[in-house]
Amino acid sequence: MHAVRPRRLRLVLACAIGLSAAGLASVSSPAEAARRGDDPPLPRHRPALATETPLVVEDAQLEPVDFADLDGWADDDHAAAFAAFRTSCRPLVRGDPKADPRPMRRALVAPCRRALALRGQHGPAAARHFFEHNFRPLRISRIAEPAGFLTGYYEPIVDGSRFPTQVFKVPMYRRPPDLVAPGAKPGQPFPNRGQALRLLADGSTVPYHDRAEIEDGALDGRRLEICWLKDPADLLTIQIQGSARVRLEDGTLLRVNYDGHNGFSYTPVGRVLIERGHIPREEMSMARIRDWMRENPVEANEVRRQNRSFVFFRITGLDVDDEPVGAQGVTLAAGRSIAVDRVLHVYGTPFFIAAELPITGLRTTDAFRRTMIAQDTGSAIVGPARADLYFGAGDEAGRVAGRIRQAGRFTLLVPREIDPVAVGATMPLPLLRPPPLPPEKPAVKRRPARGEPRGPRRPHGR
Repeated sequence: MHAVRPRRLRLVLACAIGLSAAGLASVSSPAEAARRGDDPPLPRHRPALATETPLVVEDAQLEPVDFADLDGWADDDHAAAFAAFRTSCRPLVRGDPKADPRPMRRALVAPCRRALALRGQHGPAAARHFFEHNFRPLRISRIAEPAGFLTGYYEPIVDGSRFPTQVFKVPMYRRPPDLVAPGAKPGQPFPNRGQALRLLADGSTVPYHDRAEIEDGALDGRRLEICWLKDPADLLTIQIQGSARVRLEDGTLLRVNYDGHNGFSYTPVGRVLIERGHIPREEMSMARIRDWMRENPVEANEVRRQNRSFVFFRITGLDVDDEPVGAQGVTLAAGRSIAVDRVLHVYGTPFFIAAELPITGLRTTDAFRRTMIAQDTGSAIVGPARADLYFGAGDEAGRVAGRIRQAGRFTLLVPREIDPVAVGATMPLPLLRPPPLPPEKPAVKRRPARGEPRGPRRPHGR
């Protein structure tokens, strides 16, 4: 863990742990809770093991706070957050702990088991009780930055066809068999960023086709088409969002999800349009990008190819209205799921995010104060305090998601099985500055005696 204020970190961490211990000591016994009609207390927390590796988040500063310090914490719908957390807990509890040895992954197992052991309905009060007694809040941001950054995403719903026609002529491709990711483990999902190459017949590899080459027909005749869409703007939107619902010509709903990329870095088309003066920065959104591309099809072709990255898909189901499945492998919850940097964070981690967002309109500043669960990732989501908020499916969700490009305050909810004091206890404090020396008394100037030379005169203006 990196810290900017190590002295404050040690002192505040010690206070936080003391307050947490005091709070736990005040929890009533099961018998007393039963007499009052309260929910039974949660099991006591396992103390952090002496051998536990301390929490480390690269390029991040962490500052302990109390739940009472979180603006809007008490007013959140904790029951909705708890439901999303339980969804993430199932693969965490069933998964192989050796596959991800990070301390956060190991520490999440204990609160997950407690969450899954709770039966029946869990109201907001009980859910809040669970979070406050199983986690401790740590503010997190990139070093020397006061806040993180938020964007939004959604699942588009578009029209499509099983066969190419005069109307539906833009192919959506499944992942080609000659597309390989060096270093990827067998059986693991295709990584969402990093190198991707084309495997040749002789076993050698070369860079894969970029967007321009694919749009010009590099994959024609290989029977990789999943379906055909109306225009390239629809495909680009789906590639940015990572999933879609495609209404086929007979009314069947086709569900598709991300399944690979061609290895080129993502270039935001919106940035290109802003730099060229086509769309003002303050009006930028996915809806504006789509509208501009449909109004300027010739120039849109060239602008779109500035983003050499190309995404491939897989079919996940038919006639299913459920929310899409995120990178963790669980169903996303609209308004509760976020995509995070998978390299830095563990799926299933709760974050409390506070921001002022344009939810109801382009220029509104609506208060957003919610516990969100890390259940997805994305190639553009990089950094310790960076998140993509999932808003659901359809045009309205798309309009909201497309407006989100704001700063946000991130608080990481860390299982109490991790003891962040381990870092503060071993972190050297800065050396004390020596007390300042008393100012020297100015020398007493002696007036020259009469007739004694006074020294050279200074030239004028120097």
